[in-house]
Amino acid sequence: MAQHAPPARGARLGRAAGANGSGSTVNGVVLLLPGASRFFPGPLRPLARALARGGGTQGLVTHTVQHGADGRQEAARWAVEEALRRYGDVPVCLVGYDAGGRAALAAAGHEAVNCVVALAPCLPEAVAGAVAGADPEPVKQLSGRQVLIVHGTDDARSDPESSFRLATRAKKANRATCRFEVHSDGHGLREHRAEVVALTVDFVLGTVCSGRYSRPVTDALAAPPPLGLRMPLGSGFGRSLRG
Repeated sequence: MAQHAPPARGARLGRAAGANGSGSTVNGVVLLLPGASRFFPGPLRPLARALARGGGTQGLVTHTVQHGADGRQEAARWAVEEALRRYGDVPVCLVGYDAGGRAALAAAGHEAVNCVVALAPCLPEAVAGAVAGADPEPVKQLSGRQVLIVHGTDDARSDPESSFRLATRAKKANRATCRFEVHSDGHGLREHRAEVVALTVDFVLGTVCSGRYSRPVTDALAAPPPLGLRMPLGSGFGRSLRG
């Protein structure tokens, strides 16, 4: 039985979307971790709506996580425990954008987490002035999880090569890792937002609900590095996906 979540100062779960919130009908939980600015939520708002439409009938419930004084990573860990307290022992997917992407990757070690998505993750080595030779972001916690990283090639805020390097190390620890590049898109992933949302929904539903992915995701997971870590996100992705 899930234990009560430990305190996390100021952290809370937003209103549930998708499944009706009854413990008997919820088969999985998606926790959305926002970025550094609430004024620039990136693709999380349309993603929350798309997950509710696509996953609600399959028992998927989605919450946005508001972090508090303890920071995003602690809020993410608290949110996983809180989801288990509310819904029982269900699989949990962490989806983060910007700084939330880093938090999702870092909090993936909880045994309930089976899926991690990092959208334009803001990683320390991408920040100007990062200390040379500093320890890279850990990846051992990603072992046994399905991992998707999405990054725009024109991201001026978070170097896309930083997420490629992380994905390369993660792939060695966990073959179920893939990364898509959104050509000509920036940090907010605005130019191809519909495709980014469709890709994320396909990955989350495939992991948590159906066990099936679209052909591009299947190919990306199967391809050896660097191919499966530099997969281009094609224009119009999602238009012909399964219903």
